[in-house]
Amino acid sequence: MKLLVLTFLLATIVLCATKSRPNFVLIMVDDLGIGDVGCYGNKTLRTPNIDRLAAEGAKLTQHIAAAPLCTPSRAAFMTGRYPVRSGMASNTISGVFIFAASSGGLPRTEVTLAKILKNEGYATALIGKWHLGLNKEEKDDFQHHPLNHGFDYFYGPTVTQIRDCIPGNGSVFLIGASERLKHLSVIFSITFFTLIFLKYIGLIKIPIRVVGYSLLAIIIFVVTVVFFLKNYRYLNCLLMRNYEIIQQPTNYENLTQRMTSEAINFIVRNNEKPFLLFVSYIQVHTALYASAEFRGKSKHGIYGDAVEEVDWSVGKIVSELHRSKLQDNTLVYFTSDNGGHVEEVTSSGEVQGGYNGIYKGGKGTNWEGGIRVPGLLYWPGVLKPETVIDEPTSNMDIFPTVVQLGGAPLPQDRIIDGFDLMPLVQRKNVRSEHEFLFHYCDIHLNAVRWHPKNSSSIWKVMFFTPIFNPEGSEGCFNTLSCPCFGAITQHDPPLLFDLSKDPGEKNPLTPETELNFYNILRTIEEATKNHRGTIKVVDNQLAWNNVIWKPWLQICCSSWHKFCRCDNDEELGSE
Repeated sequence: MKLLVLTFLLATIVLCATKSRPNFVLIMVDDLGIGDVGCYGNKTLRTPNIDRLAAEGAKLTQHIAAAPLCTPSRAAFMTGRYPVRSGMASNTISGVFIFAASSGGLPRTEVTLAKILKNEGYATALIGKWHLGLNKEEKDDFQHHPLNHGFDYFYGPTVTQIRDCIPGNGSVFLIGASERLKHLSVIFSITFFTLIFLKYIGLIKIPIRVVGYSLLAIIIFVVTVVFFLKNYRYLNCLLMRNYEIIQQPTNYENLTQRMTSEAINFIVRNNEKPFLLFVSYIQVHTALYASAEFRGKSKHGIYGDAVEEVDWSVGKIVSELHRSKLQDNTLVYFTSDNGGHVEEVTSSGEVQGGYNGIYKGGKGTNWEGGIRVPGLLYWPGVLKPETVIDEPTSNMDIFPTVVQLGGAPLPQDRIIDGFDLMPLVQRKNVRSEHEFLFHYCDIHLNAVRWHPKNSSSIWKVMFFTPIFNPEGSEGCFNTLSCPCFGAITQHDPPLLFDLSKDPGEKNPLTPETELNFYNILRTIEEATKNHRGTIKVVDNQLAWNNVIWKPWLQICCSSWHKFCRCDNDEELGSE
């Protein structure tokens, strides 16, 4: 009898502990500009549901992405660590994964917030974009798949969507590739005829068949590359449910609505146990799309339509929390992975990138427009309405916040760069624990932010900046995004700004305009030196050999003679 009572008491304690732990709904929009949202100043786009999160919760005004590009920013978000620590910062021109058959990805040695919460008994799901790798050595080893990083359920694409994914939206590759192929053709032609001429006059003795074979190999290579790029959408624009491909290529019609249904169904299925739901919207990265109910309804073309549909989706998810009476025990977080992509302009001149408000630059840069993103937290009864936090925070802070609220200790075997946000948003602390934030452009340390403990100033130095083209524009229009090397300007001494007075980074300070100019630089230089000392050399997951397309890793939902085509996206029920 005593044993039965003891067992009952233990079960009751475990049940109460489980119920006391909050749920988490983490929402990330792709390439959303901070100026696209009403609560951050937009007057023309309608985002009432997102604005409600700010009105009834906390708004972070200096919320910083740990990188200005998708893949490294998301790696930092999932692990609470600068992406360079996990090898998720590029050392090549390709800063993200663009092929489903690449071998790089978030290493299994990294600990994600999903993995920790799953071990704590949470149900975990990722609905939407992953972008942190898929396979490593074989096409079905799924070493980098979300289900091998702590998620119980996955519905979405493994890589990013680009213009090549939707017919009629142009090609990211062929625009630049056509120019490169022209140059290569000229080079190969000159080389070929030079060899023929040198052989003719007797200066070289290469057999003519060797020259012919070389030319044939070059032609086959060029044709193969062009064929692959023209058929990019069949190989890379795919939708998965767990380990199964359910659409190839992806049908984007009503995709945001399908994702919304998936998210709601997950909440319904798990409303009796703690859960972590990561809703990672594919929008508003180009190529843009919107469901029929939203197309043509905004004041900003297809981009505005997509933003307003995302807002609708956020509203449906939050409404389900209320319908299920889970709102008081659920922390909702809303953000973007980086700033709006200002280079996204169609051939007809339509701007299809986001708006970054007063902030300079955009995606791909460490100007504020590339890294300052929306940061909203909503938790009725826990967070006071209309809370505004002007202290520097980071998307890396979500990792320790979620882990500790979920009842787990932080990993002790690695450096965690984020800090728990709860003391700040509950006004128990008035200062951010981030005295310094380090801003990487790929593997290159681009800028440093310093918020002195005894000052309201927020200093930011930039060691190099992109060369805007045309001069004076906000974007680098000859590229997909501003580069981290090559077309940049090095600054010695670095550019210095006081963001508390000049958030738009319009007026670099000088020794004449700032008396402590050199003292500030010395302090930041010392902090940078100490930070670099904590960075260990790891395998670079975005090196060329890890990002190139590898045919043996190509996944396909059908036999090759059907050329990777299927459509089996059947909505799972809520039971």
